[in-house]
Amino acid sequence: MDPIKYFTFSMIISILGIRGILLNRRNIPIMSMSIESMLLAVNSNFLVFSVSSDDMMGQSFASLVPTVAAAESAIGLAIFVITFRVRGTIAVEFINSIQG
Repeated sequence: MDPIKYFTFSMIISILGIRGILLNRRNIPIMSMSIESMLLAVNSNFLVFSVSSDDMMGQSFASLVPTVAAAESAIGLAIFVITFRVRGTIAVEFINSIQG
């Protein structure tokens, strides 16, 4: 197994996620998808390190990452729905005026 190919793949996904956050600051769903792609890159790094070092710890961490990602997506979607109901838009410019 050549881990360099997998690390390159993970690096490309991570760079695309960072690019998605930096270039799409107005579109919240695209920002959350970019965060999810960065979590995918971290997850693939955990798996590659685990297989290359014959250790099960990376695979156990890799099984926890989708759980955290699902919780993050659920909370983010709830915030989007509440913001849209109150403000009528989910534009990032108006998010900073939320008080709670």
